[in-house]
Amino acid sequence: MDVTEVKALADAVRAEIGKAIVGQTETIDLLLTALFARGHVLLEGPPGTAKTFLAQCFAQTLALDYGRIQFTPDLMPADIMGANTFNFQTSSFTLTRGPVFCELLLADEINRTPPKTQAALLEAMQERRVTLDGKAHELSERFMVVATQNPLEQQGTYPLPEAQLDRFLFKQTLQYPTREEELRIVAAYGVRAGQAEPKDLGVGRVADAKALNAAHRAVAAVRLNDEVAGYATDLVRATRSTPDLQAGASPRSAAQLALAARARAALDGRDYAIPDDVKALALPLLRHRVILSPAAEIEGRRAEQVIEQLLQTSAVPR
Repeated sequence: MDVTEVKALADAVRAEIGKAIVGQTETIDLLLTALFARGHVLLEGPPGTAKTFLAQCFAQTLALDYGRIQFTPDLMPADIMGANTFNFQTSSFTLTRGPVFCELLLADEINRTPPKTQAALLEAMQERRVTLDGKAHELSERFMVVATQNPLEQQGTYPLPEAQLDRFLFKQTLQYPTREEELRIVAAYGVRAGQAEPKDLGVGRVADAKALNAAHRAVAAVRLNDEVAGYATDLVRATRSTPDLQAGASPRSAAQLALAARARAALDGRDYAIPDDVKALALPLLRHRVILSPAAEIEGRRAEQVIEQLLQTSAVPR
């Protein structure tokens, strides 16, 4: 598979998901970019903006083994990873696998469980493996976490630690649809009773594991010249020197920004990354990795505003 075929695959995914999801084109593109960059996505938005349904449609379209965890305050790490249980018939321990053993894991309302349980995902997200009783169990190469959280409700929630946030390639903020989009939603779903499944709306499979592996190889062959790599690096380093931020982005951010730029180039049918790829992905990639300074918070500024300012002031290679 070459980059033109990757673009054709991405177009087919967008069209197939479009049978069930109205709008959200930017979010779908970020999910595709994260998949091909082997990253994870945090979706933040008010209830009813199709965060969960979008993840289901995405998994259905790409034939990904789908798993879901509803995060609650009493959730334990074993509820995520599984555990070794003693079998009295065979007098031996048997591994009972948790829902993390899948290809696309929906971590629904991830901020409703304490940090101890949130941390159970750290190894899985970074190294794609789970360690139980000292033994490592490998996860799929296509393993991807799509987590959701509600920005409106703070009661009974636990802020995600910086180490957890840094594991997410993107944080996408979902907005309410436009009036035209909402009319289409009402027309499509206002006549239905109950929650529709993706397959009920005609969402089919447009790729399989073989095609996804070939797409990953095509993305790995995308060129990243020194100027674009330097632009991504300088942009991340600028977050550490601005007085508006108490803490800037990590070195992992620069590497992931470059990798994501290559994935975006492939989605556009190019075998080379350009500065526009970096600029387009900088905001969703950096917004959750920086911490505002107290002075900026008092002024009512947001991390997104600071990042946008850095994008305007950083020199872009020609």
